[in-house]
Amino acid sequence: MRIAFMGTPDFAVPTLDALHEAGHDIAAVYTQPPRRAGRGKAVQPSPVQKRAQALGLEVRSPLTLRDADEQAAFAALGLDVAVVAAYGLILPAPVLEAPRLGCLNVHGSLLPRWRGAAPVQRAILAGDRETGVGIMQMEKGLDTGPVRLEGRVRVDSKTAGALTAELAELGAKLMVKVLAHPDSYAPIPQPEDGITYAAKIEKAEARIDFTLDADGVERQVRAFNPMPGAFFEFGGERIQILAAAIDDGAGQPGTVIDDALLIACDTGAIQPLMVRRAGRGAMATSDLLRGFPIPKGSVLA
Repeated sequence: MRIAFMGTPDFAVPTLDALHEAGHDIAAVYTQPPRRAGRGKAVQPSPVQKRAQALGLEVRSPLTLRDADEQAAFAALGLDVAVVAAYGLILPAPVLEAPRLGCLNVHGSLLPRWRGAAPVQRAILAGDRETGVGIMQMEKGLDTGPVRLEGRVRVDSKTAGALTAELAELGAKLMVKVLAHPDSYAPIPQPEDGITYAAKIEKAEARIDFTLDADGVERQVRAFNPMPGAFFEFGGERIQILAAAIDDGAGQPGTVIDDALLIACDTGAIQPLMVRRAGRGAMATSDLLRGFPIPKGSVLA
């Protein structure tokens, strides 16, 4: 098939690779423009742009697709289908309607649960036991389109990073399967009940709320790993918790209740296992405490 691929972050790269390996004619790759990132704030191309260029594919990075010239350029590609995976721009009606088979989206949830920007993180925060990825026929609404095929995975104790990577690989396989036999996977309308919205993760949400029970705090740690990183503050410094275990300790929420940084929650306690100080690499909690003591009785904010 003649395809335009539209994606930006790491989540989208496995689908791009799978389409290329399947022998599809990728007419153009659309991705977000390069952004400043990293400590030096150097301009960085997106993961999709890097991979597309390595594959020798044409890359387009418009700031918007609402411009008539951009829409005309998209239509001129003469596409069978557009494949979208975490692109980051709204597709207006002329773009949605230009390809012969429309636009198919790789969405990281079991729709209609967790429509929106952050389905993986919201599923972990909510304590969902199962999530998945679906191949959705796109329409004007926010993730409201019918679903052609979906796959399910267990959430278990996975971080958002690990779960996202798993869903990305599964979504790539499902997309190739649908494109190989599109008539075999008719779009099925989403149920009217069970709709939830996965709002974009704000940095302020990553501050750990120790008034939650220990299960809730541990889910915060996993949901915000790797980004933006669940954190607390002590001694004027921000400490991220990268991994943690649940304990049955007790105390006032946010209080350190032993010399190994066991922290009381509303119910139970949380034991950080891996942490990171600002500007440092990941380290075991015991290594942190040797250079940055947090005494028993300390109250964390």
